[in-house]
Amino acid sequence: MKRSERLVDMTKYLMERPHTLISLPFFVKRYGAAKSSISEDLAILKHTLAANQDGILETVAGAAGGVRYVPYLGKNHVKRYLTDLSSRIEDSQRILAGGFVYLSDILDDPQDLRQIGKLIATRYAYSKIDVVMTVETKGISLAQAVARYLNVPFVIARKQSKVTEGATVSVNYISSSIDRVSKMELPTRALKNNSNVLIVDDFMKAGGTLTGMEELTKEFNSNVAGTCVLCEADFDKNKLIEGYLSLVKISRIDTTKRIILAEPGNFVAHTDFSRFQ
Repeated sequence: MKRSERLVDMTKYLMERPHTLISLPFFVKRYGAAKSSISEDLAILKHTLAANQDGILETVAGAAGGVRYVPYLGKNHVKRYLTDLSSRIEDSQRILAGGFVYLSDILDDPQDLRQIGKLIATRYAYSKIDVVMTVETKGISLAQAVARYLNVPFVIARKQSKVTEGATVSVNYISSSIDRVSKMELPTRALKNNSNVLIVDDFMKAGGTLTGMEELTKEFNSNVAGTCVLCEADFDKNKLIEGYLSLVKISRIDTTKRIILAEPGNFVAHTDFSRFQ
């Protein structure tokens, strides 16, 4: 196999298995090449990924060592994307009743999901996440995108359990969108005890739904390793949750004048990009 062919296949193999340690002997056997040639191939990939700020190849020394592909987006890429995303969200046609914003076109777009999933995975690349959690329904595609780049499972808290999921654990929470007590459930088999959970959702007003997922996580004796939302309503100051990250901050929605003001949230300020250099 030519080096060019080897590089294409190696890149595809690594990118399909993020955060997975792969030994050099595996590649030696796969391509029938010398270990020195494989090392040169990996050095080329490592340099190219770093130059494009599209991920890093980590080398682990020792008998049980190998290489691991860690997806990430560089700080400049993230800033440009979030600025563009905020501008798109300012479209007055997105304003919905009750102070909500139409985001389905973004959450249904494969390119947006790829970018959003990768940039959230950048922030939590070294947080030892075991599972990504969201609540039905709008957050499902977002959680799947993040889980794909962290290479971990994702679980869905539901407002009403399904008979096909077996026994469930449920919690009550204050839903800020309808200002009443609601319930969410998670199958007992969905989450192992002592898991590190990353909670993601599409939109946050006061944060009632997020607190519900936090309480649900505690019911499984697990730890909330992080909370991140696509958009936060910054004009709603009565937040029920602290320590969350947002990609976009919406500071004003005027349904009468049809005005919506948005800007990048606190995500970049709380992400350490230097560890990828």
